Amino acid sequence: MPAMGRIFVTRALPFAALDRLAAEHELDVWEGDLPPGPDALRERLATADGLLSLVTDPVDADLIAACPDLKAIANMAVGTDNIDLEAAAERGIPVGNTPDVLTDATADLAFALLLALARRIPEGAAQVRDGRWRTWEPAAGLGADLAGATLGIVGRGRIGDAVSRRAEGFGMEVLASSRRSGVPLDELLERADFVSLHCPLTPATRHLIGHDALRRMKPSARLVNTARGGVVDQAALREALIAGEIAGAALDVTDPEPLPADDPLLEAPNLLVVPHVGSATVRTRARMAEMAVENLLAALAGRPMPYAV
Repeated sequence: MPAMGRIFVTRALPFAALDRLAAEHELDVWEGDLPPGPDALRERLATADGLLSLVTDPVDADLIAACPDLKAIANMAVGTDNIDLEAAAERGIPVGNTPDVLTDATADLAFALLLALARRIPEGAAQVRDGRWRTWEPAAGLGADLAGATLGIVGRGRIGDAVSRRAEGFGMEVLASSRRSGVPLDELLERADFVSLHCPLTPATRHLIGHDALRRMKPSARLVNTARGGVVDQAALREALIAGEIAGAALDVTDPEPLPADDPLLEAPNLLVVPHVGSATVRTRARMAEMAVENLLAALAGRPMPYAV
């Protein structure tokens, strides 16, 4: 049986999967409600054999180099843009993630945001709470129809496909654009009534939706981002919303996260921002924890990770 290792877990996780990890290895669990800062992360990981990280934890080349005993990294996320995969590979450190499991939860959230924008739900709820609901008015609170509208999906992965299936159920026409298939992005932006982002954050997709892209969209179009905050140029989005170049935007992800309460973006009209809750269902998060644990248990026992990046 492999020797017991030491694993640093960067946040307390209220899921039973950690019990499996604790049965075979020594756990060092970060006690704070917020992520460990760079110095704390380096100090606690310095003598660790394994790391169970979250998307909020930057695991860069310098950190990896400062941890000579590190043998495995399990990221409790689908994305791995917080980890320097090249530096890990140079050290022979396997990196695992949690693919597929959050597809439906994130697609549900993307569609919930789309519906909230289309039917102006946040505005209506605020009107009731503020005592501004006077009576039924024939021209008040008018939103957009989904049936017959065109949804443009940027990034044709599992989540994008899941959103497409939901859209078809609502009677929408679906366009998709990705690196290898679908319509050109410019055409999608020009034709879509709603644009939903599902591409990974890479150097090629950073600020993919910037001034030029936003100006191609219809003035009546609405943007939804459940991918990564860096895919959208938030300064350009703010300007587009203020100028009325697009009709609204809903973001589950921002750059940075969390978005400061005084961030200029929040001054923009017709904007809905929620705190990165795409995978936030009990079943989904519990399964993500299980997959991260399975990755660590396998790697520290000398086996391939079942969900290796």
